[in-house]
Amino acid sequence: MDPDRLTAIPIFSELSAQEARRLSAFAVESSVPEGSVLIREGDFATKLIAIEEGTAEVRSGGVRIASLGPGDVIGEMGLLEGRRRMADVIATSPMLLIELTHWELRRMSDQTVTRLRAMIERRRRAGVADLTDAPGERSGSDRAAPDKPV
Repeated sequence: MDPDRLTAIPIFSELSAQEARRLSAFAVESSVPEGSVLIREGDFATKLIAIEEGTAEVRSGGVRIASLGPGDVIGEMGLLEGRRRMADVIATSPMLLIELTHWELRRMSDQTVTRLRAMIERRRRAGVADLTDAPGERSGSDRAAPDKPV
């Protein structure tokens, strides 16, 4: 995958050129059709998903709680902290995704993982991480977010 496409996703935007090249070598791009279940509530977190194109809906207990789109990231805290998913995420349009599993993150240097954790923590404090588990309707990465993982 092209490192520039990876760094266009906000969570990866502060990686060094070397870190972006290495992470992009491990990143998996996938396409999914509308209606695909990206994450299932209650499952263990095994991957982080960044939305490059398309939209998704977040549902907890069958109730819509958020809408997601390009640049949003799903599951970053659950992946790093080993938590269960707190919501379903369902594609509402065809999507192009960038995925990193816990295995890819383990292949990264400790320094890169530490930088990613720091970026995620800054995003969480700013209210833009883990958009998929707050009560009430939200849309996009500019809305307030909770401290719970997807």
